[in-house]
Amino acid sequence: MNELKSKIEALLFVSAKPIAISHLAELIKVEASELEKASDELLAEYRESGRGMQIVKDHAKYQMVTAPDHAALIRELIKDETTGELSRPSLETLTIIAYRGPISRADLNRIRGINCALIVKNLLLRGLIESKENSEDGESYYNVTFDFIRHLGLNDIAELPDYERLSKDMNIDEILGEKPAVA
Repeated sequence: MNELKSKIEALLFVSAKPIAISHLAELIKVEASELEKASDELLAEYRESGRGMQIVKDHAKYQMVTAPDHAALIRELIKDETTGELSRPSLETLTIIAYRGPISRADLNRIRGINCALIVKNLLLRGLIESKENSEDGESYYNVTFDFIRHLGLNDIAELPDYERLSKDMNIDEILGEKPAVA
């Protein structure tokens, strides 16, 4: 597989939503026409190989998805993942989102120091967080859901312990490169 297809595959794998050709081209720094050609070839390769993953195209967007043949198996896994206890990394991520939300995936990754894509996907599946896309920058921002707040027995997210202090922590602002708010 050539390097361009490898980069496309990596980006599609970590994305939780379809990615526009223009955005992929911008990230990889190639012409959109070259990217679309390579993406279409990759889509065909996946379709012909009978893999457990597929690439789908909807107009000018691509997404990596699981093969429909494995839907029952995947439902079983998701059922297990969404009913079991949260792992420590999931709890850490959820805590950051609760105290700092709305927060972008990029900022979440910077705070945790790792790629949180799979953790975020699991928290979304469990209904503990929600994602909203910012129309200006195209970035997804995460917040906890009302179900999460209700599950904790709170009326408002601000009722979390030390919410005022921790939601505006200057150390985190420094990590994110933000100027702390003056009190």
